[in-house]
Amino acid sequence: NINSVAFSPDGMLLASCGADNIIYLWDVSTGTTKQTLEGHKSNVNSVDFSPDGSKLASGSLDGTILLWNIASGRIQQSTDGHNGFVTAVAFSPNRKILASGSLDKTIRMWDLNTGNILSVLEGHTNYVNSIAFSPDGTRLASGSDDNTIRIWDVDNGKTMKVLTGHTHLANSIAFSPDGNTLASGSEDKTIRLWNVENGAALHVLSGYKGFVTSLAFSPNGKTLIS
Repeated sequence: NINSVAFSPDGMLLASCGADNIIYLWDVSTGTTKQTLEGHKSNVNSVDFSPDGSKLASGSLDGTILLWNIASGRIQQSTDGHNGFVTAVAFSPNRKILASGSLDKTIRMWDLNTGNILSVLEGHTNYVNSIAFSPDGTRLASGSDDNTIRIWDVDNGKTMKVLTGHTHLANSIAFSPDGNTLASGSEDKTIRLWNVENGAALHVLSGYKGFVTSLAFSPNGKTLIS
């Protein structure tokens, strides 16, 4: 199974990860494997490139987060601060913070320079499935098995908004490029669009026959892929 994919910022590489514990780096132009990154001891759930493309973060069922140097293919940092499987990782746009979500119901914010925990975001009452930074890096959104989406203030780690409406767990979230809209996908077979500023529900997109597991906005913000 493939659990997560991510493009490098320049679009030249695609990273993929899954149940074989290995991360694959693909040359987009040729479709061939350029490199494999091995270090996790269990399923790799999530990968994300740093904004400058020099690093890749990965989170795994082994409870660790690994930070890889793309040029060398070596592990640059390893952290294991969660008390459960790591389900999601995301770099902040300013390259200074890495966020991680876990089955321990928390989100942890890591200082990329030191590897230390900056803050622990607590509030979800069930597993954290997905996380995403706003384009300006001031907010973090998270989706959970508790059926809610939370929007957090990155500076103080406090909940700004709790978005309710899904009737089943929230699998995926994505900010629009302008940061004004948040999309959430759920096992209730719907996508919901939210106003980030006031938390109001804007639209409910229904008609799916199965779970909504992944979302992405187009760069111009006019199209949402699910």
